[in-house]
Amino acid sequence: MLFKSKISILLSLLILCSPIGSHAAGSIEAGKQKNTLCSACHGADGVSLVPLYPNLAGQVPGYNAAQLANFKSGERVSSIMAPFILALTDEDMADLDAYYASLDPAARVIPAGLEEVALEGQKIYRGGFAEREIASCMSCHGPSGHGIPTLYPRVSAQSPIYLETQLLAFKKGERKGHNDIMSDIAFGLSEQQINALAVYMSGLN
Repeated sequence: MLFKSKISILLSLLILCSPIGSHAAGSIEAGKQKNTLCSACHGADGVSLVPLYPNLAGQVPGYNAAQLANFKSGERVSSIMAPFILALTDEDMADLDAYYASLDPAARVIPAGLEEVALEGQKIYRGGFAEREIASCMSCHGPSGHGIPTLYPRVSAQSPIYLETQLLAFKKGERKGHNDIMSDIAFGLSEQQINALAVYMSGLN
């Protein structure tokens, strides 16, 4: 009963408090012109050829801009991002955000041979983990993993390696998220569960 109550409260908060449309409007065309440096790691079309780097295409509006701002402020740390972020203005971030949000996300399928692992991840993504009072992942990220602007990102169309790396970073306290929600969730999951979740989410479209 407590678990169901927590899910109901979480869903109510999402409906009432999600800052949909609160991000600054950027220019898609300007963002396309400014993505030259970004494309080296994230691809010209926002789909990275390196599994460790995130795909930016199709991300919910406002999320990429918020993460860029976090990198610039030092709230989020990356030695790879550091050289590129300092010169970006708020307008640049909004333009890049608008450009990547306008692109079609990468198509993904469950990697061959990992179907059973994905089924374990599916249980947590859709039903949560009652033993640790963890609500379903789709409460924030949606049934298809498309996210909710601007705080809850698209988790589908990412490589399992990137998803697993980020979940482990949340678990270890190396990365923080909105109100520490992800840190609390990831901390309550085993590394095996995190791997299963990453595999499942990578196949969502």
